[in-house]
Amino acid sequence: MKNLTRLDPTQAQLLIVDIQERLLPYISDHALVTAQALRMIRVARTIPIPIVLSEQYPKGLGPTDSALLEAAGAPIRVEKNTFSVCADTQAKARIVELARPQVLLVGIEAHVCVQQTALDLLETQMQPFLLADAVGSRRPRDCETALHRMRQAGVIVTTVE
Repeated sequence: MKNLTRLDPTQAQLLIVDIQERLLPYISDHALVTAQALRMIRVARTIPIPIVLSEQYPKGLGPTDSALLEAAGAPIRVEKNTFSVCADTQAKARIVELARPQVLLVGIEAHVCVQQTALDLLETQMQPFLLADAVGSRRPRDCETALHRMRQAGVIVTTVE
């Protein structure tokens, strides 16, 4: 098996988890999370790396932040009613069918949807790379705890830089 701990752009995809209009204002340091996610989107489009964008119950939480949507161009969009992107059969299929096992993760909330997605990606034999400066939660302690837990589980925690 190829070494998945060193990022290879030809094996990578970017997964933007639930950075939605109605939830975003409640996220601690949401301006930084959004700016770093936007930065990663621009990099992904330049390299290029496929972009998958998930939305948790968009009827209730609204669409993805408009600046992110505009920057992403034509991402693969998936709607879900589960916390983990991988718990939704169709969403998981979209990620797996790209055949890019390294998944750069950004999004909210770190301790719920992002964390469950990262743990499920590990179970799917994929390697999540969590971009810590582009994830957030309502409370900083929840985000810090989630980062620690994911790192212990085998998720590679790094930054957008």
